[in-house]
Amino acid sequence: MMSEREKLVEIHNLKQYFNQGKPNEVRAVDDISFDIYKGETLGLVGESGCGKSTTGRTIIRLYNATGGEVLYNGKNVHGKKSRKEMHEFRQKMQMIFQDPYASLNPRMKVRDIIAEGINIHELAKTKEEADQQVYRLLETVGLSKEHAGRYPHEFSGGQRQRIGIARALAVQPEFIIADEPISALDVSIQAQVVNLLKELQKEKGLTYLFIAHDLSMVKYISDRIGVMYYGKLVELADADELYRAPLHPYTESLLSAIPLPDPNYERTRVRKIYDPSIHAYQDGEEIKMREVSPGHFVYCSEAELVTYKEKHAALIAEHQK
Repeated sequence: MMSEREKLVEIHNLKQYFNQGKPNEVRAVDDISFDIYKGETLGLVGESGCGKSTTGRTIIRLYNATGGEVLYNGKNVHGKKSRKEMHEFRQKMQMIFQDPYASLNPRMKVRDIIAEGINIHELAKTKEEADQQVYRLLETVGLSKEHAGRYPHEFSGGQRQRIGIARALAVQPEFIIADEPISALDVSIQAQVVNLLKELQKEKGLTYLFIAHDLSMVKYISDRIGVMYYGKLVELADADELYRAPLHPYTESLLSAIPLPDPNYERTRVRKIYDPSIHAYQDGEEIKMREVSPGHFVYCSEAELVTYKEKHAALIAEHQK
């Protein structure tokens, strides 16, 4: 089904290395490939430091890629671009940042923070028209126009994140990278923000890359989920499929760490620890993303693929009992 849908973003062999060629080289994003389809939410999960946020920042060109390419509507984001092309690209692709306080200028009023993109991209002819757009955006994210004259420090964390969302929406983007947009918020506020993102997606036809480490929340918002481990994408599948039949040992480890509000389950829950040495790959063996079942990919060797196919069949059969 996915093959029939329109690809909005294509990531091919993306690499982002820091201190390249030095003894302390860090391969934050190490040769990963995936597509994001128009209108979908792709969740990207993994533990802190696995390269999720770096992937998002490299896609939007906050970092220049070390290697590989990012295609947006078929055009290479990291290719040589004129100022006009970059201007157009910046309008189509926006980012919501993890820390809603650090990402808002404390010296600017909310009106000016949101209107900045409107003015840069000349989306309003007059100041009055820009103000009206700001007021509409504030109402869209559940705030009111009275909030426009205040400063970021006068708001709660959840309200600040709503301002960040309004700022991202101000330039009428098609694609939004949400970099852990709820991790700094209280649990009750997290649900509000995620529901808001889902409503906006339906209303405006947005496409999201939703980066997070909370697998339960990612399942709720995502159509597909990619799992990252130390710069590598190790599994990619539909959200329901990933939870029903996790194949890579690291994905199993992440899922085993999700607490449930069930005392009986919690007493018997066994936390699986992932040990990378279990793979015992041979020199020269090709390790890459391979399709275990339609749309379900795992980073593995040819020999592991056979094992994963058997495991997948067993998990699906067990689920259907």
